[in-house]
Amino acid sequence: MAGDWRVDRIGAALRGENPTVLRRLTAGFAVIGDVQFLPGYSVLLVDEPEVQRLSDLPRAKRPAFLSDMDRLGEAVERVCRRLDPAFLRVNLEIPGNTDPFLHAHVWPRFAWEPADVVGAPVWLHPRERWSEERSGLGPQHDALREAISDELDRLRSST
Repeated sequence: MAGDWRVDRIGAALRGENPTVLRRLTAGFAVIGDVQFLPGYSVLLVDEPEVQRLSDLPRAKRPAFLSDMDRLGEAVERVCRRLDPAFLRVNLEIPGNTDPFLHAHVWPRFAWEPADVVGAPVWLHPRERWSEERSGLGPQHDALREAISDELDRLRSST
């Protein structure tokens, strides 16, 4: 998963060079997260690199981005519910505090998370969880990637 695609995630997705892309959606790209300490963590990247916030999108395109976020959230929810009986819910967030482009986080939440964070924002998980080697995206997540991608396809066909 190394390479300079992380420097320009959206440009790399547009060029077909971002290895985390699950599917191209209406207003962006569904990607699996670089870290998987909460299996199924995904992100919706806007398809216009210069767009920094939802209000930067043309008003007519905003509902498409939010609909894509909903679709990715539902796909992650369905897959996580199927794969882990401890699945609780999905958190959808557009914080926009670190990366300079519009994106939405889709965080699955589980009953097995530590008691002090299971009911709190995911950002309160211990910092080391974010960089643990075992949490990094890799081939061990291929089945999860495929399941979320397939669910995105099913949801597209059911609309």
